[in-house]
Amino acid sequence: MTVTMRSFAKINLGLRIGAAREDGFHDLLTVYQTIALHDVIRVSVKRGRGIEILCADPRVPRDESNTCFRIVEEAMRTLRAKGRVLIEIEKRLPVQGGLGGASSNAFATLLGLERALKKSVGGAERFRIAAEVGSDLPLFLVGGTVLGVGRGEEVYPLENFPAIACVVVTPEVGVSTPKAFAAWDRLHGADRQKAGALRPAGQPGAAVPTQTESESAKLTVGNASDRMNELGRGLSAWLSEPYSGAPSDFLARGGRAENHLLALVRTGIENDFERVVFPEYPELSDGKRALLRAGAKYASLSGSGSTLYGLFASREVALQATARLRKLGFAAQATVTLPRRAYWRRIVVGRD
Repeated sequence: MTVTMRSFAKINLGLRIGAAREDGFHDLLTVYQTIALHDVIRVSVKRGRGIEILCADPRVPRDESNTCFRIVEEAMRTLRAKGRVLIEIEKRLPVQGGLGGASSNAFATLLGLERALKKSVGGAERFRIAAEVGSDLPLFLVGGTVLGVGRGEEVYPLENFPAIACVVVTPEVGVSTPKAFAAWDRLHGADRQKAGALRPAGQPGAAVPTQTESESAKLTVGNASDRMNELGRGLSAWLSEPYSGAPSDFLARGGRAENHLLALVRTGIENDFERVVFPEYPELSDGKRALLRAGAKYASLSGSGSTLYGLFASREVALQATARLRKLGFAAQATVTLPRRAYWRRIVVGRD
C-alpha cells in the first residue's frame, strides 16, 4: 500500500535572531505560517529492510542526510517496526528556498509511514522526534499560524486566521542557512568590536564558546534581544485581543479593520536575515521591492531565503501582481495562507 501526502510550505512572518547558544544554534523568535504550495510525498512499506528515497531533483539527497531518511529511521525504531520503506518525493518547492521544504517532507513522510504501518507514534513522541530531526520541523505538527521560539523548535499555536492571498517569488539563487547565520555573526562582530566577536553558530557542530566568550556574547546581542522583546510585546498585545475582526489601534495603526494576519505584520516585524542576505544577493532586495510595488500589504524574505513572499488584500490583486511580476522576469506564483483546519483537512491525499 502506498500513502500519498501533501507536504505544505511555510513562510516566516518576522524573524528575530538572538544570542548564539552553547549548543551551536541561535535563539530565535518567529511566527510561522503554512501556505498552500506543497510537494507530494508517497510512502510505502514492503518486505525487506532499509530506507530508499526516490526523487527526480538531483539536489535532493537520497542518503541519511535527508530529513525523511532520518525521521523514518527514528520512527521505525520507536514503533519497533520492520520492513523496507520507500519514499518518493515529488519536488514542487524550491530547494534551499526558506519555505521549510525538507522539514515539511519529513513530517509528511512520518504521517505517511504511520498510515502505511497502521501504527501511531503518538503526539509526544512525534514532537520529540521532530525536534531532534530539524529546528523548524515541529511547526508542521501544528500547522496554521505558529509562534516559534528557542531555536525555532519550541512551537505554540496562534489564532486560526482566515486565509489571505499570497504571492511567492522563487529566485534561482539558493541561500545556505548556516552561511547566513555565520554572516549574521560576522556583522555583529563588526558592529561590536570592542565587546568581542561572536563565533559562527548556525548549526550543530559549531564551536562551543568558552565561558568568557559566552559572557561576551550575552553583552553583544543586546540590540537583537531588544528587538525580540519588542516583537514579544507586540505579540502579547495582539494575542490579548479577542478575535472580532477589529484589531487594536496599536496593531492597525489607526487603519480600518482587517484580517488579523495583516494586522500582525503591520506591527513592524521584520526578518533579520534580510540584513545579511540582501547585500550578498541584491536581486532578492529587488524582488521584495517589486512585490511592494505590485501592491503587497507586506513583503519579506522567508527564513534565510531565497524565497520572497507578499501578502495581498484579495485574490484578484494577488493574481494581477503575479502577472506583473512575471512580465518583469520574476518566477512568481499566487497562493494562499493555509489555516490550521484546512492544513489538516488537505494533508492526506489518499492510499493506493
